[in-house]
Amino acid sequence: MKIYTRTGDQGSTSLFGNQRVPKCDLRICAYGTVDELNAVLGVARAQGLSAQLDTVVQRLQNQLFDLGAELASPDPEQCSTEFLQEAVIAEQEAWMDAFEQQLPPLTNFILSGGTEAAATLHLARCVCRRAEREIVALSQAAAVRDLVLKYVNRTSDLLFVIARMANVEAGVADVVWQRPDR
Repeated sequence: MKIYTRTGDQGSTSLFGNQRVPKCDLRICAYGTVDELNAVLGVARAQGLSAQLDTVVQRLQNQLFDLGAELASPDPEQCSTEFLQEAVIAEQEAWMDAFEQQLPPLTNFILSGGTEAAATLHLARCVCRRAEREIVALSQAAAVRDLVLKYVNRTSDLLFVIARMANVEAGVADVVWQRPDR
């Protein structure tokens, strides 16, 4: 099977169900950013996360692939691409609660940084927030399940906590924001 099809050479692509849309369609932008987030998480994993964090990030990668399929479907119910269920939100919250017990309390804003893995996870959080904005824009024009919005919002929170955990596990302090002298 060839990778190239030439069907997108004029700037359009197919959604699930074979509907053709421009590559700048809100739906394409949303799932494209989810794909970018997944790739950034792959970079973080390649930098050597602990087994505990790697397991969580790998689970997120699989969930994000599912989310991309749902976003690529004009009718996810008909296409059977509604893979994410409410239980994933509870799972994310449980991970955050468990990790936060191991983290020093936040008393300042923190900047992206510390270890390479933590900085990459902070980058993933930023890409996740962009995906969230794009999914919100899509939801203004088409039906998007509330669970999808909740999932992406919770994922960015989880990535913040995982980035902090990566620093703690490496014995590296978070980078604290300091007000510049004026």
